[in-house]
Amino acid sequence: MRYFFILFLSVSLGAIELTPSPINASVYFISPNNEESLNGKVTVKFGLKNFGVAPAGIQIQNTGHHHLIIDAELPPLNMPIPADKNHVHFGKGQTEVELELSKGEHTLQLLLGDFRHIPHDPPIYSKRIKIFID
Repeated sequence: MRYFFILFLSVSLGAIELTPSPINASVYFISPNNEESLNGKVTVKFGLKNFGVAPAGIQIQNTGHHHLIIDAELPPLNMPIPADKNHVHFGKGQTEVELELSKGEHTLQLLLGDFRHIPHDPPIYSKRIKIFID
């Protein structure tokens, strides 16, 4: 019985319907710039083109909300985006954040999620940037 449940759950999760997005939608960093060296707190500003921002839980066509991926790879693009220290959710529709990162090299990447925190189809994500904290 346990194996049937696991099989059913894995098939069900693989069948999540993805929210459509326009092919020309894009997300990007307004700041910081790739390979920028920074001191202290970092203000990260998110840019979005041909798409809108709406809080999590509110289903409006051609909208989503930001997720900031810090020092990690993109998560699976057909599952809810994790919420942990490497996957920061902005479910209230925020478009910027002030971060305190440890000294050294860090990577940042943006990924848009739908009202359920699941990436769109096609997924909307930025180029990964590298920053240095002095």
